[in-house]
Amino acid sequence: MSTEYSAGGPAGAPAPGDVVLAVRDLTVTFPSDAGPVQAVRGVSYDLHAGEVLGIVGESGSGKSVTSMAVMGLLPKTARITGSVEFRGRELLGLSEKEMTEVRGKKIAMIFQDPMTSLNPVYKIGWQLAEAVLAHHDVSKAAARERALELLEIVGIPSPDKRIDQYPHEFSGGMRQRVVIAIAMANDPDVIIADEPTTALDVTVQAQVLEALRAAQQETGAAMVLITHDLGVVAGQADRVLVMYAGKPVEIGPIDGIYYQPRMPYTVGLLGSLPRLDQRTQDKLTPIPGTPPSIVSLPPGCPFTPRCPLHTEICREREPALLPALGADHLAACHHSDQLVNHDRAMEIFSTDPNAAPGQGPRDGEQGTEPDAGPDRGEGLDRSLDQSIERDLAQEADSGPAQDSGVTPGRDARLGPDRGSGHPTEEPGASPTQHPDQDPGQNPDQDPGQDRQSGAAQ
Repeated sequence: MSTEYSAGGPAGAPAPGDVVLAVRDLTVTFPSDAGPVQAVRGVSYDLHAGEVLGIVGESGSGKSVTSMAVMGLLPKTARITGSVEFRGRELLGLSEKEMTEVRGKKIAMIFQDPMTSLNPVYKIGWQLAEAVLAHHDVSKAAARERALELLEIVGIPSPDKRIDQYPHEFSGGMRQRVVIAIAMANDPDVIIADEPTTALDVTVQAQVLEALRAAQQETGAAMVLITHDLGVVAGQADRVLVMYAGKPVEIGPIDGIYYQPRMPYTVGLLGSLPRLDQRTQDKLTPIPGTPPSIVSLPPGCPFTPRCPLHTEICREREPALLPALGADHLAACHHSDQLVNHDRAMEIFSTDPNAAPGQGPRDGEQGTEPDAGPDRGEGLDRSLDQSIERDLAQEADSGPAQDSGVTPGRDARLGPDRGSGHPTEEPGASPTQHPDQDPGQNPDQDPGQDRQSGAAQ
């Protein structure tokens, strides 16, 4: 089989940087009793060879419908307009027979639920071999050999045994890796992964993402990664397209989107995620409200009811996708310039979980997010100082102050040796006894539970 396939993609694969998939003004509308459902409204992007494009957004934003339209898998009742070109060939309007030659061999898709993608009555090896035989004139023995090779690439243990098992004998993560193996069976130029890590725990998710990376390296394919998990996108994608109410609202390089967002919705998505450098007392910032109904969208920007920055122009006219940070970073917002120095979620949205849609931060809510820079100690010191101030105030209320041993003129909050690494002792406390510890308390027991909890508030 080595003569049929090669790592890095098949012969004739596009050179790195070439546009392999060009989507222009793609719209998808479904009929319904309530009226036309505008599921996708003017999606445009270029996918370059070897690139990973992440498409993110809330449920119902049109992410999956966009890719289903690219694959030609939508029902006949769907009305599709625009253009989808694969290596210069228009795909919209092709017959089912013509699209069958494209699917799997040129463009492969990994669906969200592997149990519905795999046939429960056929063995895994048969289904892998079928994907090979559908597009290559090879023997069944050669197709089985390729199936074993694919199982090994995606990390299935004991592939020589697993190849003769049924889907129900695999775990959820292993089934998803099998679907990834089927997608890469014919060295496609484009792989579309539709939320491949949904409903998987973190450990299995990491294994599936590693299998996706292996698939891309093996085939040299470009990838469209659809997900609502911004953490997955951060570790996988080169560029990000953010969708809201069926339309792209921001697209740009991964660093630009994460560190310099220019659309309030993108800022809100980033603010709703926990951060490793975030202090424990900092709150996540939700986006109050829900996406609008795509059956009858009101005029203007669809994010207006949830956006604290909205003005009258936002209600009247929907913004176009225009350059915000150079030609490769586009945003659809009338007020993207206001985010130049205010791109943190806490500066735009309220952290109050009961806040009304469109409500900005209340007094005192801003400025609690981690400061820029690598030094995180300053914020912790401020919290500790506040805790010490509270303790001193309580001591002053309870009785006359005792000798603290603080040098005259020195800030009492700092203690005599703060910053030198030596602990501050109060009079009457032994070297192994904490000032707040009872005499009979175990010295190894942490006596500062209350103070620590106060510093974390």
